[in-house]
Formats: sequence, C-alpha cells, structure tokens
Amino acid sequence: MSFGEAVRTVYTQKYATFSGRARRSEYWWVYLFNTIVAMVLNVLTAATHSNIFQILVGVFALAAIIPGLAVAARRLHDTGRSGWWILIGLIPLVGAIVLLVFLVGDSQPGPNAYGPPVKNVEGYPVTA
Repeated sequence: MSFGEAVRTVYTQKYATFSGRARRSEYWWVYLFNTIVAMVLNVLTAATHSNIFQILVGVFALAAIIPGLAVAARRLHDTGRSGWWILIGLIPLVGAIVLLVFLVGDSQPGPNAYGPPVKNVEGYPVTA
C-alpha cells in the first residue's frame, strides 16, 4: 500500500473503523503522515508565534486521534491480537516497547477472528 493510498483509506473510508485488519504499511504510512503534519504545524507555530497555528495543532490532534487509534487497533487485529492491547502503551517505557513490538510484527497468515487476510500470503490470496 502506498503512502497516499494509506492516508486516503484511513482518513476517508475507515476514519473510525475499529473492525477488520490493517497491513503494516497502512499503519506506518499513516503514522508518518501524522508525524510530518504535526511537526510542520509545530515549526510554523514556533517560527511565527501565531495563535492560528497553535489552534491548527489542536484541531489536527483532535482530528487525528480517532483514525490513529482505529488503524492501530486494526493493525493489532492483523497480528491476531485484540485492539485493547493499545492500552498497554499506557505503562511507562515497557508498555510502549511491547506495543511497538506488536505493531511491527508480521501479519497472521490466513483468516483470523478479525477477518480475512489483507496481505497476500501463499495459499491465502487477498479477496477484495
């Protein structure tokens, strides 16, 4: 999945969809997009000392939290874990490391409790 396709899918088609599965590329492209937008807005805020950019940072943060959580839950589903594992990230240091390991893990081959595979694995073709 390409950068543009991942961002478009998460922000238009699956904005608050917590069910199903998401490939690693979908999750990490959206993570990169959110990071870049937040950095650009923060740099503009610091450079201009303008309140409008501070407001835009807040608006973007509010707009990005739901799709960010949704794609993370779908990513965890793809590895065969419940989306509730996101909460392990609340444990200082260790929780974030464990969550990172879960998020970078490979997809579970074949169908699982959360749906059919989204990654084309030998013997389990992706169906549209």
